[in-house]
Amino acid sequence: MTEQRWLRILSVSFVMYTIAYIDRTNVSMALPQMSAELHMNPQQMGDALGIFFWGYLLLQMPAGHLAQIWSAKRVVTILLVAWGFCSVATAFVHTASQFWIMRLVLGLAEGGVWPAVLVLVAHWFPRAERARANAYWMLCLPISVIISSPLSGWLLTHWNWRVLLIVEGVLPFLWLVVWLVSIDDYPRGAGWISPEEREYLETTLARETADVKNDEHVSYLAALLSPQVLILTAIYFLRNFGSYGSLFWLPTAVARGKKLSDIALGNLVTIPYIIAAVMMVWTAKSSDRTGDRRAHMSLTIGLSGVSFLAALGVQQFPWVSFALLSVAVGAVYASLGPFWALPTETLPHKSVATALGLINAIGNLGGYFGPAVVGYFLKRTGGFVYGFGLLGVALIAAAGMGFLLRPAAK
Repeated sequence: MTEQRWLRILSVSFVMYTIAYIDRTNVSMALPQMSAELHMNPQQMGDALGIFFWGYLLLQMPAGHLAQIWSAKRVVTILLVAWGFCSVATAFVHTASQFWIMRLVLGLAEGGVWPAVLVLVAHWFPRAERARANAYWMLCLPISVIISSPLSGWLLTHWNWRVLLIVEGVLPFLWLVVWLVSIDDYPRGAGWISPEEREYLETTLARETADVKNDEHVSYLAALLSPQVLILTAIYFLRNFGSYGSLFWLPTAVARGKKLSDIALGNLVTIPYIIAAVMMVWTAKSSDRTGDRRAHMSLTIGLSGVSFLAALGVQQFPWVSFALLSVAVGAVYASLGPFWALPTETLPHKSVATALGLINAIGNLGGYFGPAVVGYFLKRTGGFVYGFGLLGVALIAAAGMGFLLRPAAK
């Protein structure tokens, strides 16, 4: 049954990457306690938060290539164990320098998971389903914050940030067995789907691969350095600059505006990510229905940028400002489904896996500069106006660049 394919591949991948994202972002809730105990100023905190993405860069292309020519399932298995160890180990740091190093190593361990799962999804879902398939498993990004923020607030209230990192760091080991039992790299190796569906998937995916033009006539290096790849990389850099700059600092910004307990803050911070989940599903369905990836991606990123700037203009009305920030967060996540459908539908098959790694590697460096820039301006000015304003400008620029892309064939 088709439903079994969607349920099995996407739900197992969803939970796996939800755990990864929790282990990546849970320090956002722990920052006030950690910064006091480790004696970090805002600029140091921003740098430590963002250094994750320099480690994250290193395995993107190798892992994507290995997933394509060897096994996406095995690549994820190895990395799942590695990031679990790193996440737990972060709970035992005692200095700002040690925290910085562990964030770097955690990024290295998580680095190859994203391109490997994108390869897995491309092996199981034809073009007409791909934006929805990408969006459904990428729902793990906002859902992980919805889950982890209240949990983290509760753990911080009853224990401390070290217990928080240990408890959430053991989750990868609990999910490892499910991943190994449930996932197959290709339909041809899966005994749980019908012969008819297996034949349909293999025939359709083979035809779509053959339809990508210039597959055999463009050199490998030229394909990686093509305008399409370079523009996608720049857009993803700016998108992550805005997304991670707000993700890591939003709890601190909200807490400054209104005195809240850790539990209340954790609950309030989930609201933007509930909106994000709804917007992701709607945008992906619309993108698959129309076949338009480029406009859906650009318009959602642009809406996010405009909402960031509008939120700064109504700070005297805190709840209105928070509502606009919630829309900004939701819209930037909504861009992910159509964005990640574009490379697999417009790039040569022989280079697409490595291109996914390149786009994700360089693009995720925006996740370093976003938090670092917000932290820099917070230290210099004592507020979030300049930092969040720059996030909005970056997202508007990314939206404009989207219309330079070659659209996917409908």
